[in-house]
Amino acid sequence: MKKYKIQQSPFVVPTTDGKLIEEHWGNSTGNSNVSIAHMVAPPNWSEPHQTPEFDEFTLIISGKKQFEIDGEAVVLEKGQSILIEKGARVRYSNPFSDPCEYIAICLPAFSMDLVNREEGV
Repeated sequence: MKKYKIQQSPFVVPTTDGKLIEEHWGNSTGNSNVSIAHMVAPPNWSEPHQTPEFDEFTLIISGKKQFEIDGEAVVLEKGQSILIEKGARVRYSNPFSDPCEYIAICLPAFSMDLVNREEGV
């Protein structure tokens, strides 16, 4: 019996904001302990504030991404990474003119039940 699995067909999360989300591992693969996703945020993209119940690591592959963390704005570029701990109020955005490609890892796995997005903000 093999002690490994190769992911060749990530789950493409349906979005309405132009953002590409390809979940390689996570709830879509029956693993609630961790999620690993490849993402591309288009220029001028943003989402509402949230206060997740999971830690989130982000590694920037190309472009820039802005993080508003508990009122502080942080911008990351290619080759940089960040850990945002659960319970922080965060807003993710790409207010720049180029797409931002990145990898996101959430512990435990990302789920809409744990993200606590603020509506209408």
